[in-house]
Amino acid sequence: MHQQLPFILALIAAIVLIEMLASRLRIAYPVLLVVAGLLISFIPGLPVVKIDPNMIFFIFLPPLLFDASWSISFKEMKKWWRIIGSFAFLVVLFSAFAVAILTNYFIPGFTIVLGFLLGGIVSPPDAVSTGAIMKFVKMPKSTVAILEGESLLNDASSLIIFKFALIAIGTGQFIFHEALLDFSWMIIGGIGIGLLFGWLFLQAHKRLPTDASSDIVLTLIEPYFLYWVAEQTHSSGVLAVVSGGLFLSTRRLFFLNSASRIKGYSVWESFIFVLNGIVFMIIGLELPEIVDGLRADGVALHTAIIYGALVTLILIAARTISSYAALLATLLFRPGVAPHRGNRRRMFRIPLLLGWTGMRGVVSLAAALAIPITLHGEPFPHRSLILFITFVVILLTLLIQGLTLPYIIKRFDFAGYTNDIPEEEAKLEVRNKLVIETVRLLKDLHKKGLCGDLHLLYMIEQWERKLDQPERQRLSDESKRNYLELLEQQRIFLGELNKNPELDEDIVRLQIYQIDLEEERIKLF
Repeated sequence: MHQQLPFILALIAAIVLIEMLASRLRIAYPVLLVVAGLLISFIPGLPVVKIDPNMIFFIFLPPLLFDASWSISFKEMKKWWRIIGSFAFLVVLFSAFAVAILTNYFIPGFTIVLGFLLGGIVSPPDAVSTGAIMKFVKMPKSTVAILEGESLLNDASSLIIFKFALIAIGTGQFIFHEALLDFSWMIIGGIGIGLLFGWLFLQAHKRLPTDASSDIVLTLIEPYFLYWVAEQTHSSGVLAVVSGGLFLSTRRLFFLNSASRIKGYSVWESFIFVLNGIVFMIIGLELPEIVDGLRADGVALHTAIIYGALVTLILIAARTISSYAALLATLLFRPGVAPHRGNRRRMFRIPLLLGWTGMRGVVSLAAALAIPITLHGEPFPHRSLILFITFVVILLTLLIQGLTLPYIIKRFDFAGYTNDIPEEEAKLEVRNKLVIETVRLLKDLHKKGLCGDLHLLYMIEQWERKLDQPERQRLSDESKRNYLELLEQQRIFLGELNKNPELDEDIVRLQIYQIDLEEERIKLF
């Protein structure tokens, strides 16, 4: 392990540098990470990256899903639950079915069950890739909510297909009523375990004398624990993590204090960034070993590339067809909620956007690597080919869809396809409501006998001034620059002041931390 440590550290450093380059080039960093991993894999003398297939899900999936469940708006999920549910389950099933039928027809020796296994692997779009791209372009909030909600649930549906296909390959049979019972238990058990243990973790945060550090450590443990318990009971670990994460995220204000939230956000952001970076790097680093496996199986490289390109086209077509089918179903059964009914051109372009946001990534790679190497003592059939097709699908969808999606969004002006309140206007409305409520609360305190509190009276005057002069709440760009420069000068002054050996450094650090919080507050204006 100590021999590979320098390579792992260098890999993490490369991930950071590549993310910087991606930000400069305004390209989604997963695209560059995959290409970089592929290029690095050709450097002679580097250690071979090997991950235990039995551990791949447990290492990467729980924290990635848990973080996604904390980031999403549960309110928006409820609002768009019909289309989210259809994309997360029906579209995944349709995509897996299409892959199974066509691979069985085109690939010699590829059975329907192996096709479903491959379909379950490559069906779920990757939320990380889409999220990285959305940093550089504006999309309607409804579309973002649908994509985020879908990404939380489609992992579960695709992995259920994956597991049933593995069982069918291992046993050589598929008993429908048993599969239906197992499927029901995986869903009900996974959600139930997530909610139960989510509630227990909530009580632990509330009742134990935790501080920010212990709260953050608990949140790091929770996704792994939820996943492990669910898998031990043969239910869905993915659904357990998602349901438990959603349960806790909607109650974060009631069991985490401000310090835990501020520090936890930074810790989780860095942790997830490293996990994502490693996974996308592994996608590229694994290719030479996968190609060696293809050669050992006697499959020509150009033939495998054609198969991968074919599966990619199938997936893009299936998702696009499903998007338009969902729109038509909405027009037939619920025309009142159909988007942009007054503008048919816009209405029929929205499914194109949803269909083109199908980049594959982390979950597909994890599922492919989790295929057992042997089955009943014999090599797993077509394992190397499935891995290679998965790699090609990930690479092509990242490069083709990932690089063209920003252009498509700008070309068709999807950012304008929204009736959402402009962001600045919405921020100002929230601030005004907050000011009104704050003045009311302060006056209530004043009436309760605190009239002698001069600081309270001063606060009432300040907040009433904000209410009477709302334009002063908004800083101009020049004012913001000047204020941020002032804060930087304050930090420099404190750094110089800290050179005094008699001054307690903790006090200086506390002042700098408060300045940091103020800077973050100003950046939100």
